[in-house]
Amino acid sequence: MFGVVGVVGELLITLGVVLGLFVVWQLWWTDVQAARAQEQIVAGLDWPRPSSAEAPAAGLRTDPPPTLDEPTQDGDTIALLSVPRWDGQDAVTVRQGVDRPTILDTGSGGHYPGTAMPGGVGNFAVAGHRTTYGKPFNRIAELEPGDALVVRTADLWFVYRVTEHRIVLPEQVDVVAPVPGKPGAAPERAAITLTACHPMFSARERYIVHGELEGWMPVADGVPAALTEGA
Repeated sequence: MFGVVGVVGELLITLGVVLGLFVVWQLWWTDVQAARAQEQIVAGLDWPRPSSAEAPAAGLRTDPPPTLDEPTQDGDTIALLSVPRWDGQDAVTVRQGVDRPTILDTGSGGHYPGTAMPGGVGNFAVAGHRTTYGKPFNRIAELEPGDALVVRTADLWFVYRVTEHRIVLPEQVDVVAPVPGKPGAAPERAAITLTACHPMFSARERYIVHGELEGWMPVADGVPAALTEGA
């Protein structure tokens, strides 16, 4: 009798240790792995540096920006996303595709294939983890209407402004349609959509943030005021 109880007790202890190690791996080690991956991705970018942030920022242009071609290869880095509201967080690399192991689990945001490129008419849609694997969209629920979402490509800055957020079911994929929520409608504006799992530590729903393009400027002209002034 006591032998059986002892074996069961040892099994429960072992199970507790295994579960504890899994939690450590899930909540800590995946962030370490993602941070290493991000260092390599950013180091591999051969992008020109903007002029000094101390110089007065140039005004945004509102004429149509240059058209950017969508990469044909998944994994290509197409942009950096900076969010002043997330003060203290590094820019999020945005790469082509939404494959979990090779893109999202490296701490990058994933550009939904077939959606608009930065600045383009339509919906520039980006997915990201809210917990684990670098959790680039961990603070997505802090975003408020009017907040800046600053997207940088190799040569251009694009400043979007948050318009709304909503919580939807995973199958509601029309949030990444060219006109969000209106599949089949012809787009007339340049929009952005961020998607992440909701609630925290669950994939039961999706937290969605929509925004619209305020303007753009060349990187050679400096840094947008939205970044230098935290607007």
